[in-house]
Amino acid sequence: MEINILELEPYLQKQVDAGLPGTDILHGHLKNMLFEAERQLEEAQRVEEENDYSDAMESMERKYWEGQVDALGDIYAMTYALAFAIEERTKARG
Repeated sequence: MEINILELEPYLQKQVDAGLPGTDILHGHLKNMLFEAERQLEEAQRVEEENDYSDAMESMERKYWEGQVDALGDIYAMTYALAFAIEERTKARG
């Protein structure tokens, strides 16, 4: 998925226009990306198993998607931490 840094996808722009917090928008988008990466990982694992783990390229594909799932999961978790930290800061300021 290629992201144009100068233009948001329409559904993301609608969320910005509606005034949603950036962390909430990012959290939702990451959830979708994580779901897709998990689906791709499952498919790569299935193909690799079907071929008795005999193709190095298939192993590389699986490893790629494992890395994607790990990285996206870490960032997804960080959005929770950020949202809670911002909420606590807001409460503390009254």
